[in-house]
Amino acid sequence: MDEIVIKSIKNIGLAGSRIVDLIRNNNKVFCIYGEMGTGKTTLIKKTCELLNVKENVTSPTFTIINEYLSAEYGKIYHFDFYRINNIKEIYDIGVEEYFDDDCIIFIEWPGIVKSILPPKHIQINIKENKEKHRIISTTEIK
Repeated sequence: MDEIVIKSIKNIGLAGSRIVDLIRNNNKVFCIYGEMGTGKTTLIKKTCELLNVKENVTSPTFTIINEYLSAEYGKIYHFDFYRINNIKEIYDIGVEEYFDDDCIIFIEWPGIVKSILPPKHIQINIKENKEKHRIISTTEIK
């Protein structure tokens, strides 16, 4: 497990750079856990910026999924399952097809899909300490 301490959300690019390194090592699925307001979307936005995504990266809280394109890495899908109530809704979206695609996937609030995640994925935990610093840890799940 790697751990990065971000003293200001403005420095979240440090964690974004770590994620880009993981992508370069052929990791494709990133599950991001954290309380509301800890910076999950901000981390994805910064990572996409580092991947040279030109589209505006926003939270897909209401659309459930956003698609972006990186000239170097191809399709990037950004899921937000905060509003999903049951696994049937996930199957209705066809999420398994995304897992089978050769793309990068970021999932906010991934708890509901834990049972159908690909065996190999990266778990990212964002926690805030008493000083309001973000503690971002990455764990490779195989």
